[in-house]
Amino acid sequence: MEMPILPVHSHHCDEGGQELGFVVPESNAFGKDFRSYYTEGERKSVVEETYRKNHAYQTFESVQRMREKHLCFNKGEMGIWECAELLNDIVDESDPDLDVPQIEHLLQTAEAIRKDYPDQDWFHLTAFIHDLGKVLLHPKFGQSPQWAVVGDTFPVGCPFDKSIVHHQMFLNNPDTWDPKYNTGTGIYQEGCGFEKLFMSWGHDEYMYQVMKENKSTLPPQAYFIIHYHSFYVMHQEGAYMHFMNDLDRQMLPWLQEFNKYDLYSKSTVRTDVEKLKPYYQSLIHKYFPEKLRW
Repeated sequence: MEMPILPVHSHHCDEGGQELGFVVPESNAFGKDFRSYYTEGERKSVVEETYRKNHAYQTFESVQRMREKHLCFNKGEMGIWECAELLNDIVDESDPDLDVPQIEHLLQTAEAIRKDYPDQDWFHLTAFIHDLGKVLLHPKFGQSPQWAVVGDTFPVGCPFDKSIVHHQMFLNNPDTWDPKYNTGTGIYQEGCGFEKLFMSWGHDEYMYQVMKENKSTLPPQAYFIIHYHSFYVMHQEGAYMHFMNDLDRQMLPWLQEFNKYDLYSKSTVRTDVEKLKPYYQSLIHKYFPEKLRW
């Protein structure tokens, strides 16, 4: 498939000269700064507890066990939309910015991108499915604990970068004290490419692997976005860049553009799911088989 080029698009303006394209809001749904993990807020204690467990339990060995458990794709067969509907009752306890059902966040993100990139239908669908791996939280998928599904991701098998959110909580992770993992580049080689890294287990990795298993025809940018959208310490803080290869550098601008919509489109304004359903179902039909193995 021909690789799409990131267009330099100009937003249309109204008569007063105001841009009509996506505008980054000043605060989240709770009136706080976005991704504010250290200021007091309604969700602070819940978010901190999720990260405490995540940073203690996400080790190189535990990641291997979770990959073995979940990448057998034996949880059943269902379509993309059917799976998305399972997210109706799921709230991400690592997210300080939002507490609406996940399917609403997927549509908020997708619709914001659709307005600015009307001709990039693969980008719309990528936004709609980007958090679909959170179905691992659902009882039908085994009801994994929050720490093993959500939150920022990071490589295991190498030192934990100090710019990872709640970095101090890695003191309880045994890999922090293992010289095989805590020095230099750990078990990896500089310039090896992100694809060679074992990332902390979560919804990004799971959905990326589901796409590969079911041979989605979405372009490489979509796979990269799904795989690394929670890898904030890389695409927002510039950490782990020494592992990048040329393909990663080519993909990164699309991920950074996507992140703007993923993070800042979160709001308490409810979306009309049934009204939007036919459009996204048509995209699902274009890029995915009717039923997927999960």
